[in-house]
Amino acid sequence: MSQEFVNRQNIQWFPGHMTKTLRMMEADIRNVDAVLQLLDARIPLSSLNPEIERITASKPHLYVLNKADLADPAITEQWIRYFKSAGAGCVAISAKQKGGAAAVKKAILKELTELTAKRASKGMTGARIRVMVVGIPNVGTSTFINTFAGAARAKAADKPGVTRGKQWVTVEGFDLLDMPGVLWKKFDTLEIATNLAFIGSIKDDILDIEELAMGLISQVREIYPEQLAARYKLSDEEMRLEPWPLVEAIGRRRGMLVSGGEVNTERASIMLVDEFRASKWGRISLERPPRRRDMEDEDDLE
Repeated sequence: MSQEFVNRQNIQWFPGHMTKTLRMMEADIRNVDAVLQLLDARIPLSSLNPEIERITASKPHLYVLNKADLADPAITEQWIRYFKSAGAGCVAISAKQKGGAAAVKKAILKELTELTAKRASKGMTGARIRVMVVGIPNVGTSTFINTFAGAARAKAADKPGVTRGKQWVTVEGFDLLDMPGVLWKKFDTLEIATNLAFIGSIKDDILDIEELAMGLISQVREIYPEQLAARYKLSDEEMRLEPWPLVEAIGRRRGMLVSGGEVNTERASIMLVDEFRASKWGRISLERPPRRRDMEDEDDLE
């Protein structure tokens, strides 16, 4: 499995501003009508922060599987069924595509039907809906808000830890509270930690990039071997190599050599991780939903 290549000690990352964020969430949760929690569509469970779940449990909840354009569409459909079977609202989007905002607006209103009906009965039909937008680092909350608002209202970047303080953004019919991305203080499993590292939710500076690349190609080779082989034109024999020789083989094929004909494995590893994150390997989901008994019953009826 991918975890065997990654050092658990190197993957803990919980800077001080994340503690502050959890406190802000606890203070502000009473001031919002609903919670919109962004998850990465490639790793929905690993990006489901239990600290956020605990703090926001009292409010209507909508899960947004963001970056769905990078994930396997068939698996994403399974995840939507999984969350809906648990009674939660769920929609898949790409925050960078404007069509996603319309789908989320519709889903938020659906989740808040009772609240809006109560407001209408009191003549408050014009009141804006207050929504807390939360997620792990680099999941795209600020990009989503900018798409939702139709303008650059929140600071966004393709790296974790850019949003450091909360910010209210007013959009037609909504007040959105953009919260900084937050992880949990200690990961439940090494699998969760490695999945978060693969997608860039943990700062690369604290990671061993060669370990990360070995873990990534090991995991993807198990579930999407054809896509990995096609991207790097790997032979059947190369695909059977251990992860370290496989990184070397890919680096050599890409001409990443140093003096003496040795492969620059650090450069090759950075390239591998960057190309995975940019979806150059194709649309890949690293997690499948667990089976639910009620979903199995539905399948029996089909």
